[in-house]
Amino acid sequence: MGDPRVSEEPAEVEAGAPRSSAPSAAETSALTPTGNPSTDYALALLAGFVAAGVSDIVVSPGSRSQALALAAAELERAGAARLHVRIDERVGGFLALGLTRETGAPTVIVTTSGTATANLHPAVLEAHEAGIPMIVVTADRPSELRGIRSNQTTRQDGLYGTVVRASHDVTAPVGADGETEEARTLARAAVEEAVGAATADPGPVHLNVGFREPLSVAVPSVHGLVRGGLPATAGPSALGREVVELADGPLTVVVAGADSGAEAAELARAGGYPLLAEVSSGARFGPELVVAYRELLREDAFGARVERAVVFGHPTLSREVPALLLRDDVEVLVVAPTGGEAYNPGRRARVVGGVQAPAGVDLRSPEVRSWVGSWVFASRRLTEEAERSADPAASAPDVGKARSYEPADALAFARAELAAVRAPITRPLLAEALWRYTWPHDRLVLGASRLIRDADRLVRGKKIVVHSNRGLAGIDGTIATATGIALAAEAAAVEHGTAAGVTRVLLGDLALLHDVGALLGGAGETRPHLQVVVGNDGGGTIFDGLEVASTAPAEAFDRVLYTPQTVDLSALAQAYGWQYGIARTKGELDQALSAPPAGPSILEVPLPR
Repeated sequence: MGDPRVSEEPAEVEAGAPRSSAPSAAETSALTPTGNPSTDYALALLAGFVAAGVSDIVVSPGSRSQALALAAAELERAGAARLHVRIDERVGGFLALGLTRETGAPTVIVTTSGTATANLHPAVLEAHEAGIPMIVVTADRPSELRGIRSNQTTRQDGLYGTVVRASHDVTAPVGADGETEEARTLARAAVEEAVGAATADPGPVHLNVGFREPLSVAVPSVHGLVRGGLPATAGPSALGREVVELADGPLTVVVAGADSGAEAAELARAGGYPLLAEVSSGARFGPELVVAYRELLREDAFGARVERAVVFGHPTLSREVPALLLRDDVEVLVVAPTGGEAYNPGRRARVVGGVQAPAGVDLRSPEVRSWVGSWVFASRRLTEEAERSADPAASAPDVGKARSYEPADALAFARAELAAVRAPITRPLLAEALWRYTWPHDRLVLGASRLIRDADRLVRGKKIVVHSNRGLAGIDGTIATATGIALAAEAAAVEHGTAAGVTRVLLGDLALLHDVGALLGGAGETRPHLQVVVGNDGGGTIFDGLEVASTAPAEAFDRVLYTPQTVDLSALAQAYGWQYGIARTKGELDQALSAPPAGPSILEVPLPR
């Protein structure tokens, strides 16, 4: 495999970590040979992935990849894998990314040759930057048809460059004597290498597979194929990163960026440190949480006193955090237990595999309580002010007046209650409502728009599952990613016999329109319980908050940045067979979020520019 970052030696795993063997010869040799080299190799390859722990396969249709597509259909029929079909490869790529975000297991995405392979590139880039394992299998022409301008043929080998963990060009089988068993051996090796590379340093892997005509025959039945376990991810010692115990003394904050997980909150709790957790971190909970971290980092009484910052995940939602981490007087430790590349602003951080709170730290000492308490109490004051600003009716109605026997009090209560229900929706109010209506069995997906920043400034601590594509923070693929998350969450609920929740997506109108192809689900495709909530302000208002808004001519600014749109979202939903609703007031929003329709739906929330 061609990526120079991939060692020829097997990746070291942590002591005691489970190892998974490659699919055995018995597992793949049990497949019935067909005499067609393309079908035999395709079935051996995909069956090998299932035996190695893959549960989901995404297929975009095409002629050159037909053997792979038909093999995937047979694996679904046999109950060995879950198959998802999307006609748009970009949608398929982000669907695969969403499936893996929820399951943790790599998803295989299959495409035909030509431009189909390039359409996967955005999802491959996001998988690389976010550390999401994904196995891309692209069908290609055989060697004799390459380099001669053959139709639908381009240079696919090495297409994704250095962003894939490994890349391998598989020579097209020719059907020679004895080749069937040799092809199965090669397929087993390709599976072992691909799954190992995708999971050891989590990220995308590319297999470019040549196929010669005849491109397929009927696929034989598959029986008894059992999904195996995945290889262990390379841990801190394999990456040469130590697990350190923090020294007591320096005034410390814990920064939790995207995909940090609960470990950040646990360290803050154990050390008595303020927790600056972004809304997409998975660590936004606990008594140490500081919601208003942006404002406090700008104040001398708080931000200027920080002496050490411990960073988890990928912070992307503020300018204040990178500014803190670039200060010469702040010691920065970045916790990166996995992954070849670590977040390292200014290239001055110490990258470690893990951290432990100082031994014997007294959480009740005046020093600890004063440090973390000052942040938390100041944050609560600022957050309450922000909540009142976001929802002027938040303090109404006065329930005491509802119990009064005075007619004037009863009338005042009724008017206040009506005013609260009819209150207009603001962006912060919308973000807070989505957070409030999401529970641990639900999933919340946040698109790259102004709304995720509004949520990050406002919402309080809550231990729920939040996903967001913050690797590159692009607006593309949001609905497709959310669909994958919803499908995987519902499949897991069925498997474990638990109640499935709803997956809600909060995004802007341009993010919806950019991924409109993800609304299409063909015959035979599962339609998940997915509520897409669109804050529709008629264009890209995120640019209104940037410096360029005050320097560019208004007409040019609107044309090339704001990019106004007037799409009828109700007609769009109807065209794709989605249910549609609209919420113009707080009361309508609460009603729509508390009882979302079954299946996929779009909830439009008009917002002022």
